[in-house]
Amino acid sequence: MKRQLYNYAGIIILYILYNQFFRVEDEKTNAIINILFASFLFGYIAYMAIVVLRKMKK
Repeated sequence: MKRQLYNYAGIIILYILYNQFFRVEDEKTNAIINILFASFLFGYIAYMAIVVLRKMKK
């Protein structure tokens, strides 16, 4: 479970770094990238929840 949490923390750091330093000039493209990043973050949360539920079942 530690590995998943480290990966999640890394993804959050990448998201923050992107928004602080590597922002795209075009506002629409930037919004699309932010939406995709946020969707991936929520998907990863769902994946971690599934892993936890499987471990609890055993």
